[in-house]
Amino acid sequence: MAFPRLTTYPALALIAFCGAARAEPTPPLAPHRAVYELRLLKGSGAKAPTQVRGRIAFDFGGSACEGYVQNFRQITELQPEEGAARVSDLKSATFEAGDGQTYRFKITTTVDDDGGEDVDGSAQKTKSKIDVELTRPRKEKRDFAGPILFPTEHMLNILSTARAQQNMLEARVYDGSGDGSKAFDTLTVIGKPMAGPAAEKSSQIETLKNMRRWPVSISYFETGKKDQEPAYILSFDLYENGISRALRLDYGDFVLGGEMTELTLLPVPKCDK
Repeated sequence: MAFPRLTTYPALALIAFCGAARAEPTPPLAPHRAVYELRLLKGSGAKAPTQVRGRIAFDFGGSACEGYVQNFRQITELQPEEGAARVSDLKSATFEAGDGQTYRFKITTTVDDDGGEDVDGSAQKTKSKIDVELTRPRKEKRDFAGPILFPTEHMLNILSTARAQQNMLEARVYDGSGDGSKAFDTLTVIGKPMAGPAAEKSSQIETLKNMRRWPVSISYFETGKKDQEPAYILSFDLYENGISRALRLDYGDFVLGGEMTELTLLPVPKCDK
């Protein structure tokens, strides 16, 4: 699971392969729909809201043969200490080729029903970098030094690292978030595998009943600034088939929790890869 960013905060969302050993083949990523209810876990500082309500709806489909499609929507209402609540609505649709070489993205963000900001573009890998072509918010071409991964490939490498019993992965990631002008350096820390059913009812299905999952924490840094505080930290439990539960979004001034309240498994496309 890979998430875009929450409005003006560098937020939720999911490397050219950087040292993760592929000890055994990873099961195919499971096409699924999931809904997460958001709540405020902790807030401190002047920018922290006093209350938060929100929801994430996430659809994932495709395969290594036909490529991967993600549709994501996050609606969040933040109540500051003073003044009216602010409501943000983020929609994201992406396609990533099964070989991880090309990526297309369209992201729309609105705050309090104001107009909205669109980011629309595509990215293509070369041997040493990625070339990005934006059509919105303005026509622009950029490139980012590699090695670099797109979101689904990033997730696959995290899973490969976990299955190889390694606990750390460093990587550079590009997902088109913000205004499409940034890549992020990431540090992923993976905990010990867990088994058995999770707490929430939505996770207590036969497919997940005996499937391993790992606690994962991904810190996102502005490129070249890994010696500073991360822009944000995304934590979750990651199943072997790519489904995530128990979200934790740490923006520094406040932390949100996301409980998975709905989960629907979708048909798995045939693929020999």
